[in-house]
Amino acid sequence: MEPLTSRDFSDEKDPFTLFTAWLAEAGASEPNDANAMALATVDADGLPNLRMVLLKGHDHEGFVFYTNEESAKGRELTGQPRAALLFHWKSLRRQVRVRGPVVVVPDAESDAYFASRPRGSQIGAWASLQSRALESRFALEKSVAAYTAKFGLGAIPRPPHWHGYRVRPVAIEFWQDRPFRLHDRIRFSRAAPEGPWTKERLYP
Repeated sequence: MEPLTSRDFSDEKDPFTLFTAWLAEAGASEPNDANAMALATVDADGLPNLRMVLLKGHDHEGFVFYTNEESAKGRELTGQPRAALLFHWKSLRRQVRVRGPVVVVPDAESDAYFASRPRGSQIGAWASLQSRALESRFALEKSVAAYTAKFGLGAIPRPPHWHGYRVRPVAIEFWQDRPFRLHDRIRFSRAAPEGPWTKERLYP
């Protein structure tokens, strides 16, 4: 699939509309996980932390992912509820960078997503003490077996410590590779998540 021309994407006035179009194209061209994104947070000392997670929803309110609030990223977001995201689609030679404050999604939204997960993933959310030291693989498998027996064949409730986070962007930058490193960069920014967007082109 041919990428959009510079004129095509620089003319777009709404960054969420543009992101949706680019994500759809990535879904058709990436070998797997077009919704994978790097999530950056900072710890109590201000030291950055980075890991890959999966985007599970996006709209004009922001970008949603799910995790255990007792994990490293959960604890960091509790202490410093701000984050940066990076989508990199190598097949299209594109990147999207996102920055903004983070809020916890409503319980009903987390419940609905948790109910849609495979049963094994639901059990895993209960069995894993995410980010904490694990004495052996056997200890994890034993925990999985215990929760499998506990919940039997019935519906599995969402763990109270497992929920969604929404990054509410104040900056979204679209990057398209061009020859000789003369890349196209369009940045949308605003003072607050409820504010109007300002768009500008950046030097590569």
